[in-house]
Amino acid sequence: METLINYLLQFGNLNKQQIDFVTSMSTELILRKEDYFSEAGKIAKQVGFVLEGILRVCYYNNNGEEITTYFIDENNFVVDLDSFDNQIPSSGYVQAIMDCKLIVFSKQNWEEIANTIVGWESIVNKIVKKSLIQKIERRSPLVSEDATTRYLAFMEKYPQLVNRIPLFYLASYLGVTQSSLSRIRKNIR
Repeated sequence: METLINYLLQFGNLNKQQIDFVTSMSTELILRKEDYFSEAGKIAKQVGFVLEGILRVCYYNNNGEEITTYFIDENNFVVDLDSFDNQIPSSGYVQAIMDCKLIVFSKQNWEEIANTIVGWESIVNKIVKKSLIQKIERRSPLVSEDATTRYLAFMEKYPQLVNRIPLFYLASYLGVTQSSLSRIRKNIR
């Protein structure tokens, strides 16, 4: 819980009473490898903060191929924001790629925090803004660079992730086949 509180305090001030209130509104969730945090076609019902593990955001294209668009690791929030905020079915999946431990807030508890703590919305808005910037930074090189350059850039920017993510998920994220990624990795060594 201390990790979450320290993260929140980067974006705004909370007093002891407010911290205790946030803590009381949360629960711990263990996701096993391949469990879903949220699923396409269902309304997202919770916000999570990743304490341990990595999740991926993915969808299925028109050919039924699974496409990984994003990874969420420790010390980051995870939520399908559009689905959660607007109570509409999600268009993608959020899945654990390894056993994960999260702190979660139900929709009701999240809204209760927002209605109780003055300044909570400001903290949340700053976190969302940071997440959107990260998302853009992670995705934009994938459009214009060749596969080797994309892989090298991923290794440089996310060295803590590269050996923890299964190759087939990383290949999907980079937009290459697993065999192509294996060749790229072999040629780099």
